[in-house]
Amino acid sequence: MTMANELATKHCAPCESGTPPLTRTQAEAHLAQVPEWKLVEGEKLKIQRRFTFKDFRQAMAFVNSVAGVAETEGHHPDIRISWNRVTLDLLTHAIGGLSENDFIMAAKIAELEQPEP
Repeated sequence: MTMANELATKHCAPCESGTPPLTRTQAEAHLAQVPEWKLVEGEKLKIQRRFTFKDFRQAMAFVNSVAGVAETEGHHPDIRISWNRVTLDLLTHAIGGLSENDFIMAAKIAELEQPEP
């Protein structure tokens, strides 16, 4: 079992305000477990991945699959959709940064069947 698959077997746990977000070093260690995601610095540290599809219909089908996982886990990505592209941002809003939940969601999203571009 790969590390990403190991993360995908976990479930997101509720985070409470006051829980410290992962440090950059901790986030980088987790990032190694979810290839193709990248750390993005801004107002808050987050992880991001861009997906490309054949057309809008496939992009929307993927978004709907992500929505199903997000609802099950109670952890929701920020989603940007354009004609054949979907960009997902993950961070734990309640703590203002990254938590293990973000990497669990990234691993679960990676397991979704993704149409070929």
